[in-house]
Amino acid sequence: MSLVLAVNAGSSSLKISLFRRSADNAANPALLLSSSTSSIFAPPARFQLSFVAPQHRSLSEEVDSIYDHESAFKHFLHRLKGEASVDTIDIKHIAHRVVHGGDYISPVMIFEESYHHIKKLSDLAPLHNGSALSVISSAIKALPHAKSVAFFDSAFHKDLPTHVATYAINQQVAHEKGLKKYGFHGLSYAFILRTVAAHLNKAPDTLNIIALHIGSGASMCAIRNGQSIDTSMGLTPLSGLPGATRAGDIDASLIFHYTSRSPAHMSHDPSISKEVKVTEAEDILNFKSGWKALTGTADFKEITEKADTSVLSDPISRTVDPNTLAFRIMLDRILHFAGAYHLALHGNVDALVFAGGVGERSAELRRAVGEAVACLGFAVIDETKNSQVNDDEGIIVDIGKGDGMKRMLVCRTDEQLEMAIECSLAKEFWV
Repeated sequence: MSLVLAVNAGSSSLKISLFRRSADNAANPALLLSSSTSSIFAPPARFQLSFVAPQHRSLSEEVDSIYDHESAFKHFLHRLKGEASVDTIDIKHIAHRVVHGGDYISPVMIFEESYHHIKKLSDLAPLHNGSALSVISSAIKALPHAKSVAFFDSAFHKDLPTHVATYAINQQVAHEKGLKKYGFHGLSYAFILRTVAAHLNKAPDTLNIIALHIGSGASMCAIRNGQSIDTSMGLTPLSGLPGATRAGDIDASLIFHYTSRSPAHMSHDPSISKEVKVTEAEDILNFKSGWKALTGTADFKEITEKADTSVLSDPISRTVDPNTLAFRIMLDRILHFAGAYHLALHGNVDALVFAGGVGERSAELRRAVGEAVACLGFAVIDETKNSQVNDDEGIIVDIGKGDGMKRMLVCRTDEQLEMAIECSLAKEFWV
């Protein structure tokens, strides 16, 4: 058999899916099993393994011996050997999701040069590239016969218009240091594009959508004729929408005021100013901000359960309730980009698509966004469909009502499946 192992290393999680490639239908690899490991850095980690065929069974356990991504991957291989009738020699390729690829605009085989290139980019994606590299190293050691291939989230945005990708800074410095908008969540957006196009019976290169990948990391993307023309994340995944622990867009000088020794305001007197190191600033803005900084929890479901989500009844809010504030901040930033992308697409939009853990599960957020964008000609959300998304087994769920309107869709994005499809279709990997 020709098996593809798709590995998705998150900031504190590891998702792995095993697929069988079909030589007759490479675009449709068959899922054999999937696993997820969560709370990697807050032991005990939770490990789950689900078999699709032919056994249709699952197991779930807490594992004290998992303390980083490498140990999580080793535990998966241990369980794979003990629980599945899979010969690891049949695993021909290991597809690794890597968030930041820099100037890599297509998947690459992992050799010494590409490994070190990804390593150099770790500072630009501090929550993800390092964890991906640790799994890549572990995979090469454990499965030396398999070809490790990196698939980059940033590659989907390779065709961003120059004026969108360029920052208004000294361009000589920008080119020397690679300072530009890269964009991320590309594997998710590629899957959304592929799946929504099939759902609407349109060719991918004719599709215009506004896509929302809203999870602990959150971003949006404007896709015109199948290409990314703008996205909310930039040089790093920090910019754009706030996330569970990320600040999102801020005034660039905020960090200096935030860390100033002065209790009232920052002074420009160099004798009393405080030096702010890049690592300190990144730690604050990536790990100590976002919904958790506002509410004390990174669980958006818990936030919405406590928040007043009936935003249209009070459009000019002065709320001080932290949960309501966090919800409204998220909504406000989403609408900011939705309006901009609607203009960028000249109003020619086939659908607004929700994806990601929050986008797929939060009926409250979808309802609030839907109420706001209805004025742009999007279908009014069907409350019954919206509330029953979690009960629907389809990959795409249409939550709007009314024909001839811009569609409101929910897509269960699958970055592992997208990597397996792209890996299976790349003939050069199978020579």
